[in-house]
Amino acid sequence: MSRDNSPDIDRELQTVRLFLTEPHPCSYLADQRATTAFVDPDIIPSTSLAEQLAEHGFRRSGRYHYRPHCESCQACVSVRIPVAAFTPNRSQRRCAARNSDIQVTARESIDRDEHYPLYERYIAARHRDGDMYPATPKQFDDFLGRNTATTLYVELRLAGQLVGCAVTDRFANGLSAIYNYFEPQLQERGLGRFAILAQLQLARRWRCEHLYLGYWIAGSDKMAYKASYRPLEYFDGQLWGEQPPQ
Repeated sequence: MSRDNSPDIDRELQTVRLFLTEPHPCSYLADQRATTAFVDPDIIPSTSLAEQLAEHGFRRSGRYHYRPHCESCQACVSVRIPVAAFTPNRSQRRCAARNSDIQVTARESIDRDEHYPLYERYIAARHRDGDMYPATPKQFDDFLGRNTATTLYVELRLAGQLVGCAVTDRFANGLSAIYNYFEPQLQERGLGRFAILAQLQLARRWRCEHLYLGYWIAGSDKMAYKASYRPLEYFDGQLWGEQPPQ
Protein backbone atom coordinates (compact mmCIF):
# COMPACT_ATOMS: atom_id res chain seq x y z
CA MET A 1 0.00 0.00 0.00
CA SER A 2 1.12 3.56 -0.60
CA ARG A 3 0.12 6.97 0.67
CA ASP A 4 -2.25 9.11 -1.44
CA ASN A 5 -1.60 12.85 -1.36
CA SER A 6 -4.54 13.86 -3.57
CA PRO A 7 -4.62 17.67 -3.98
CA ASP A 8 -8.43 17.86 -4.07
CA ILE A 9 -8.83 17.06 -0.37
CA ASP A 10 -9.73 20.39 1.25
CA ARG A 11 -7.93 21.94 4.20
CA GLU A 12 -10.19 20.38 6.83
CA LEU A 13 -9.35 16.90 5.54
CA GLN A 14 -5.61 17.31 5.14
CA THR A 15 -4.91 15.79 8.55
CA VAL A 16 -6.58 12.53 7.43
CA ARG A 17 -4.15 9.88 6.26
CA LEU A 18 -5.12 8.08 3.06
CA PHE A 19 -3.69 4.82 1.74
CA LEU A 20 -3.90 3.03 -1.59
CA THR A 21 -4.58 -0.64 -2.18
CA GLU A 22 -2.61 -2.62 -4.70
CA PRO A 23 -4.34 -2.89 -8.12
CA HIS A 24 -6.98 -5.63 -8.10
CA PRO A 25 -9.69 -6.92 -10.50
CA CYS A 26 -12.56 -4.45 -10.90
CA SER A 27 -15.89 -5.67 -9.54
CA TYR A 28 -17.92 -3.86 -12.22
CA LEU A 29 -15.97 -3.60 -15.47
CA ALA A 30 -14.41 -6.70 -17.02
CA ASP A 31 -10.70 -6.58 -17.85
CA GLN A 32 -10.17 -3.49 -15.69
CA ARG A 33 -7.84 -3.18 -12.73
CA ALA A 34 -8.97 -1.06 -9.79
CA THR A 35 -7.09 0.85 -7.10
CA THR A 36 -8.88 2.12 -4.02
CA ALA A 37 -7.95 5.02 -1.72
CA PHE A 38 -9.11 4.58 1.85
CA VAL A 39 -8.96 6.52 5.08
CA ASP A 40 -6.65 5.24 7.80
CA PRO A 41 -8.89 2.60 9.49
CA ASP A 42 -7.52 3.59 12.91
CA ILE A 43 -9.40 6.89 12.56
CA ILE A 44 -13.00 6.97 13.77
CA PRO A 45 -14.47 9.88 11.76
CA SER A 46 -16.75 12.33 13.50
CA THR A 47 -20.15 13.00 11.94
CA SER A 48 -18.77 16.22 10.45
CA LEU A 49 -15.73 14.50 8.95
CA ALA A 50 -17.85 11.62 7.60
CA GLU A 51 -20.06 14.16 5.83
CA GLN A 52 -17.04 15.95 4.36
CA LEU A 53 -15.74 12.63 3.07
CA ALA A 54 -19.10 11.94 1.38
CA GLU A 55 -18.98 15.40 -0.19
CA HIS A 56 -15.57 14.47 -1.65
CA GLY A 57 -16.86 11.27 -3.24
CA PHE A 58 -16.01 8.77 -0.50
CA ARG A 59 -18.17 5.79 0.47
CA ARG A 60 -18.32 3.80 3.70
CA SER A 61 -18.13 0.02 3.98
CA GLY A 62 -18.01 -1.13 7.59
CA ARG A 63 -15.25 0.90 9.23
CA TYR A 64 -13.63 1.82 5.90
CA HIS A 65 -14.19 5.09 4.04
CA TYR A 66 -12.96 4.73 0.48
CA ARG A 67 -13.13 5.98 -3.09
CA PRO A 68 -11.77 4.74 -6.44
CA HIS A 69 -8.29 5.95 -7.38
CA CYS A 70 -7.59 4.21 -10.68
CA GLU A 71 -4.85 5.51 -12.96
CA SER A 72 -6.43 4.75 -16.33
CA CYS A 73 -10.16 4.76 -15.55
CA GLN A 74 -12.56 7.29 -14.05
CA ALA A 75 -15.74 5.36 -14.72
CA CYS A 76 -16.91 5.33 -11.09
CA VAL A 77 -18.79 8.58 -10.46
CA SER A 78 -20.20 9.50 -7.06
CA VAL A 79 -23.86 10.54 -7.34
CA ARG A 80 -26.44 12.11 -5.05
CA ILE A 81 -30.07 13.19 -5.21
CA PRO A 82 -30.97 16.78 -4.25
CA VAL A 83 -33.86 15.91 -1.96
CA ALA A 84 -36.05 19.01 -2.33
CA ALA A 85 -35.89 18.85 -6.14
CA PHE A 86 -36.59 15.12 -6.48
CA THR A 87 -39.75 14.21 -8.38
CA PRO A 88 -40.66 10.51 -8.64
CA ASN A 89 -41.32 9.18 -12.12
CA ARG A 90 -44.28 7.00 -13.01
CA SER A 91 -42.51 3.75 -12.13
CA GLN A 92 -41.40 5.09 -8.77
CA ARG A 93 -44.90 6.33 -7.94
CA ARG A 94 -46.24 2.87 -8.71
CA CYS A 95 -43.59 1.31 -6.50
CA ALA A 96 -44.53 3.60 -3.61
CA ALA A 97 -48.22 2.79 -4.05
CA ARG A 98 -47.51 -0.94 -4.26
CA ASN A 99 -45.72 -0.76 -0.92
CA SER A 100 -48.04 1.63 0.89
CA ASP A 101 -48.77 -1.13 3.41
CA ILE A 102 -45.13 -1.28 4.55
CA GLN A 103 -44.18 0.40 7.80
CA VAL A 104 -40.90 2.37 7.66
CA THR A 105 -38.98 2.93 10.90
CA ALA A 106 -35.47 4.37 11.38
CA ARG A 107 -33.50 2.84 14.26
CA GLU A 108 -30.05 3.34 15.69
CA SER A 109 -29.66 -0.36 16.50
CA ILE A 110 -31.16 -3.66 15.33
CA ASP A 111 -31.90 -7.15 16.52
CA ARG A 112 -29.08 -9.01 14.78
CA ASP A 113 -30.78 -12.38 15.26
CA GLU A 114 -33.74 -11.05 13.26
CA HIS A 115 -31.77 -9.22 10.58
CA TYR A 116 -29.01 -11.68 9.76
CA PRO A 117 -31.25 -14.48 8.36
CA LEU A 118 -32.88 -11.95 6.02
CA TYR A 119 -29.46 -10.70 4.91
CA GLU A 120 -28.27 -14.28 4.36
CA ARG A 121 -31.30 -15.12 2.19
CA TYR A 122 -30.81 -11.94 0.19
CA ILE A 123 -27.12 -12.62 -0.52
CA ALA A 124 -27.86 -16.24 -1.49
CA ALA A 125 -30.63 -15.19 -3.89
CA ARG A 126 -29.15 -12.03 -5.40
CA HIS A 127 -25.35 -12.27 -5.13
CA ARG A 128 -24.51 -15.94 -5.36
CA ASP A 129 -22.01 -15.15 -8.14
CA GLY A 130 -20.20 -12.44 -6.16
CA ASP A 131 -17.52 -12.23 -3.50
CA MET A 132 -20.11 -11.64 -0.76
CA TYR A 133 -21.41 -15.22 -1.12
CA PRO A 134 -21.73 -17.15 1.07
CA ALA A 135 -22.80 -14.74 3.79
CA THR A 136 -21.48 -15.25 7.31
CA PRO A 137 -22.37 -13.59 10.61
CA LYS A 138 -18.87 -12.07 10.78
CA GLN A 139 -19.24 -10.62 7.29
CA PHE A 140 -22.57 -9.08 8.28
CA ASP A 141 -21.10 -7.61 11.47
CA ASP A 142 -18.04 -6.19 9.71
CA PHE A 143 -20.00 -4.79 6.77
CA LEU A 144 -23.27 -3.57 8.28
CA GLY A 145 -23.49 -4.40 11.96
CA ARG A 146 -20.70 -2.07 13.01
CA ASN A 147 -22.73 0.84 14.36
CA THR A 148 -20.94 4.17 13.85
CA ALA A 149 -21.98 7.56 15.18
CA THR A 150 -23.84 8.16 11.91
CA THR A 151 -25.49 4.79 11.25
CA LEU A 152 -29.25 4.32 10.96
CA TYR A 153 -31.14 1.16 10.05
CA VAL A 154 -34.30 1.93 8.08
CA GLU A 155 -36.49 -1.10 8.67
CA LEU A 156 -39.24 -2.14 6.28
CA ARG A 157 -41.98 -4.22 7.92
CA LEU A 158 -45.04 -5.88 6.44
CA ALA A 159 -47.67 -6.81 9.04
CA GLY A 160 -44.96 -6.54 11.66
CA GLN A 161 -42.52 -8.86 9.87
CA LEU A 162 -39.11 -7.56 8.79
CA VAL A 163 -38.94 -7.67 4.98
CA GLY A 164 -36.15 -5.22 4.26
CA CYS A 165 -33.58 -2.84 5.67
CA ALA A 166 -31.74 0.16 4.28
CA VAL A 167 -28.51 0.86 6.15
CA THR A 168 -27.81 4.56 5.89
CA ASP A 169 -25.54 7.20 7.40
CA ARG A 170 -27.20 10.35 8.71
CA PHE A 171 -25.26 13.60 8.53
CA ALA A 172 -26.20 17.12 9.54
CA ASN A 173 -27.23 17.92 5.98
CA GLY A 174 -27.74 14.61 4.21
CA LEU A 175 -28.12 10.85 4.17
CA SER A 176 -25.77 8.36 2.56
CA ALA A 177 -27.28 5.05 1.42
CA ILE A 178 -24.84 2.28 2.40
CA TYR A 179 -26.64 -0.97 1.53
CA ASN A 180 -30.11 -2.46 1.14
CA TYR A 181 -31.15 -6.05 1.77
CA PHE A 182 -34.67 -7.39 1.51
CA GLU A 183 -36.83 -10.49 1.23
CA PRO A 184 -36.02 -12.06 -2.16
CA GLN A 185 -39.39 -13.83 -2.31
CA LEU A 186 -41.10 -10.43 -2.55
CA GLN A 187 -39.40 -9.52 -5.82
CA GLU A 188 -42.61 -8.16 -7.36
CA ARG A 189 -42.73 -5.36 -4.77
CA GLY A 190 -39.47 -3.74 -5.89
CA LEU A 191 -38.22 -3.37 -2.32
CA GLY A 192 -34.79 -2.16 -3.44
CA ARG A 193 -36.32 0.82 -5.20
CA PHE A 194 -38.77 1.36 -2.38
CA ALA A 195 -35.88 1.48 0.14
CA ILE A 196 -34.42 4.45 -1.75
CA LEU A 197 -37.81 6.16 -1.84
CA ALA A 198 -38.16 5.55 1.92
CA GLN A 199 -34.77 7.16 2.55
CA LEU A 200 -35.77 10.13 0.39
CA GLN A 201 -38.95 10.50 2.43
CA LEU A 202 -36.95 10.50 5.66
CA ALA A 203 -34.42 12.94 4.22
CA ARG A 204 -37.23 15.31 3.28
CA ARG A 205 -38.81 15.00 6.72
CA TRP A 206 -35.46 15.78 8.35
CA ARG A 207 -34.79 18.63 5.89
CA CYS A 208 -31.64 17.04 4.53
CA GLU A 209 -30.31 18.47 1.28
CA HIS A 210 -28.92 15.29 -0.30
CA LEU A 211 -29.20 11.53 -0.44
CA TYR A 212 -25.89 10.03 -1.55
CA LEU A 213 -26.28 6.86 -3.66
CA GLY A 214 -22.66 5.80 -3.98
CA TYR A 215 -21.11 5.19 -7.39
CA TRP A 216 -22.71 5.18 -10.82
CA ILE A 217 -20.95 3.64 -13.82
CA ALA A 218 -22.26 4.40 -17.28
CA GLY A 219 -21.25 1.00 -18.63
CA SER A 220 -22.59 -1.10 -15.77
CA ASP A 221 -26.12 -2.54 -15.86
CA LYS A 222 -25.94 -3.02 -12.08
CA MET A 223 -25.67 0.76 -11.63
CA ALA A 224 -28.18 1.86 -14.27
CA TYR A 225 -31.09 2.19 -11.82
CA LYS A 226 -29.45 5.13 -10.07
CA ALA A 227 -29.86 7.35 -13.12
CA SER A 228 -33.66 6.98 -12.87
CA TYR A 229 -33.76 9.20 -9.77
CA ARG A 230 -34.06 12.75 -11.02
CA PRO A 231 -32.53 15.20 -10.76
CA LEU A 232 -29.23 13.49 -10.07
CA GLU A 233 -25.96 15.25 -9.28
CA TYR A 234 -22.57 13.85 -10.35
CA PHE A 235 -19.17 14.49 -8.75
CA ASP A 236 -16.32 15.11 -11.18
CA GLY A 237 -13.59 14.96 -8.55
CA GLN A 238 -13.84 18.66 -7.78
CA LEU A 239 -17.45 19.84 -8.10
CA TRP A 240 -20.99 18.46 -8.15
CA GLY A 241 -23.10 19.05 -11.27
CA GLU A 242 -26.15 17.75 -13.11
CA GLN A 243 -24.18 16.35 -16.06
CA PRO A 244 -22.03 13.20 -15.89
CA PRO A 245 -18.30 13.91 -16.24
CA GLN A 246 -16.97 13.29 -19.73
